[in-house]
Amino acid sequence: MENVVVGSDGKPRCAWAGIESDLLYQRYHDEEWGRPVAGERELFERLSLEAFQSGLSWITILRKREAFREAFANFEPAAVARFGPADVDRLMANAGIVRNLMKINATIGNAKAILALPDGVTLGSLLHGHAPAPRPAGSPVPAKTAESTALAKELKKRGFAFVGPTTAYAMMQAVGLANDHQPGCWVAETLAADPV
Repeated sequence: MENVVVGSDGKPRCAWAGIESDLLYQRYHDEEWGRPVAGERELFERLSLEAFQSGLSWITILRKREAFREAFANFEPAAVARFGPADVDRLMANAGIVRNLMKINATIGNAKAILALPDGVTLGSLLHGHAPAPRPAGSPVPAKTAESTALAKELKKRGFAFVGPTTAYAMMQAVGLANDHQPGCWVAETLAADPV
C-alpha cells in the first residue's frame, strides 16, 4: 500500500494524487484519470494537454485547463486547424496557458493531422489499435511501453507532433487504455467492479 495514500476524506488514492493538497488534483484522479474517453474533441484535448505538460508538472496544466479550452476553441479540431499566424501571436501573449511556440504549433498541426486522417481512421481508433496489454496489479508503472512507442511512431507518420512514447503512454493512462490505478486505490476498486 506504499503507492496509495489516504486523503482527508478517508479515501485511499494513488500516491501521486496525494502529492498535492489541491482538490483539483484529487478530482482529476477520482473522476477522469484512467476512465474511458470517447470523442475526437475529448481525445484531442487530452493529447494536447499531455503535450503541453511535457517538462512541467501536471497540476500546472490542470490549473490552466479552462484557459487552454478557451484559447484553443474548446479543442474542436476543425476550429484549431484554422488557426493562423494571428492566433499564434494571440496564444503566445496569453499568460493563462503555457506559452511555448513549439507546443502551440504542434497543437495546431495535430488538429490538421486529425482532419487529414483517411475515412474510417480516427484518433480514437489509432489509440485503441495500440492499447497495451494489462499488466499485473501493483507492477511498476512504466514511463513508456512497446505499445506507446508504436503509437508515437504511427502518429508521427500521420503528421502529429509532440507525441513521443512517454506522452503517448501518459495519454493511454489518462483515457483509460492503461489502468495504472494502484491496488488499494478506491478508483481501482471501482473500475474493477464496473469496467465501463
